[in-house]
Amino acid sequence: MAKAASKVTAFKTSDTMLIENARAAMKNAYAPYSDFKVGAAILLKDGRVFTGCNVENASYGLTICAERNAIFAAVAASKRKPEIVAVAVLNHRGVACSPCGACRQVIAEFGPKAVVSYLGAGGIVTRTMKELLVDGFELK
Repeated sequence: MAKAASKVTAFKTSDTMLIENARAAMKNAYAPYSDFKVGAAILLKDGRVFTGCNVENASYGLTICAERNAIFAAVAASKRKPEIVAVAVLNHRGVACSPCGACRQVIAEFGPKAVVSYLGAGGIVTRTMKELLVDGFELK
C-alpha cells in the first residue's frame, strides 16, 4: 500500500505563531508584476524567528522568494550557521503554493531536518525536507 503523498494537519501553537509571522511579512511583499504576494517565517533551533517576503524585479531572474529572504536575514543576524527547524509559507491569494526548487535547496542547507508547512489543495500541508527535496545537492 502506498503512503499518502502529503499530510494535512492542524497547527500547533508554534505553527500558528509562524503562520501569523508569515502573514505579516506577506503584507510587505513587492510584487507589482505577478501580483502574487508571499510571506515566510522560519523558526531556528535557538528559538529565534525570521520572516521574509517575495521581492520582484523588472528583470524577473533577479526576483527573490520569501523563504530565501527569511533565511538570508537569519544568516545575516547569526554568528554561526543558523539551524532551521520549521518553515511556514503563505500567499495572499490563498491558493496551493509550496516552496520552489531553489528555496527547497536553500532550506535544506540550513535545515535538513526541518518541517515545512504551506497551503496545499486540501489545506495546510506539512512535510519534512527529505520529502520535499529528494536527493538534494550537498558538498561534503
